[in-house]
Amino acid sequence: MKMNIGLDFQKRQTRRRWLIPGLLVSLCVATCFGLALGSVQLTMPDLISVLSGTGQPVHEKIVMDLRLPRVLIGFIVGACLAASGAILQGVVRNPLADPGIIGVTAGGGLAAVLCMIVFPAFTYLLPVAAFLGALLAALVVYILSFDQGVSPLKLILAGVAVNALLGAIMNGFMVLYSERVQAVLPFLSGGLNGRSWHHLGFVSPYALIGLCLCFFAVKPANLLLLGDESAQLLGVRVERTRFLMIALAALLAGAAVSVSGLVGFVGLVVPHLIRLLIGDDYRYLLPISMLGGAVLVVFADTAARVFFTPIELPVGILLACIGAPFFLYLLKKKRRG
Repeated sequence: MKMNIGLDFQKRQTRRRWLIPGLLVSLCVATCFGLALGSVQLTMPDLISVLSGTGQPVHEKIVMDLRLPRVLIGFIVGACLAASGAILQGVVRNPLADPGIIGVTAGGGLAAVLCMIVFPAFTYLLPVAAFLGALLAALVVYILSFDQGVSPLKLILAGVAVNALLGAIMNGFMVLYSERVQAVLPFLSGGLNGRSWHHLGFVSPYALIGLCLCFFAVKPANLLLLGDESAQLLGVRVERTRFLMIALAALLAGAAVSVSGLVGFVGLVVPHLIRLLIGDDYRYLLPISMLGGAVLVVFADTAARVFFTPIELPVGILLACIGAPFFLYLLKKKRRG
């Protein structure tokens, strides 16, 4: 028994050592693909010329104004969603948890729908509205689940109820304003099409603050994995810590939703897969999940706009088509093991 535990620990240590550099290399490759591939294909010399400032004006316009901000936003969206999912899976002690469980998806979606089809004159405030809607929904879920403390089960049940209610309200507004529904479909599908430096400038402060705060959440997240009673014995104020962790997850997911729309499965699949490879230690789980989420979103976004030319498929649809079967495979494999 002790020998098996020691071998498992050694395997996880080995995976941690190669996974971070491997993901960094993958991130560089994803960046090159994201900048070079599209309706106008660029070679590596073309890309190097553009980045060094000696490229053709047309190529510079394509890379610097269209593709580079899109790739950078893909980094941020993937890292935020994966970190949010990893934190929530630890808080509720459920590897199947994701940002949607606390109402972030439904809250951001409802706010976006209201902004785009009910108050179209304020469409320029859509990122702010989606961000605030996501945070407000998470707060409502927390309040509803609070009864002399918040248990993970109550939090999940409250999240399911709020998601259902907000989804029904959103569908109701889409029926009432059916002539304007076309404007909201890209947001509901989730995608990075048309994202620019303006969107990057808006989301960056929230995302960077949230991602930096994640490193302060490592120790509390590891302690919460021990259970509420054990965490209290170790000096953790469980309810306060859980609230702050949920708020942090909402901040990360809300920032991502505000700029990318309803992109799913990143916060579910990436942390779960990383956890299977390296274990539950948040010192490694959080940063590796951030890298994995960034790589996944950038690769998927590039594939969505290259493989289906001349149609650009929203990356949220592609991630759902890939993520759902892959996650079911992981569940079946884990059950067999």
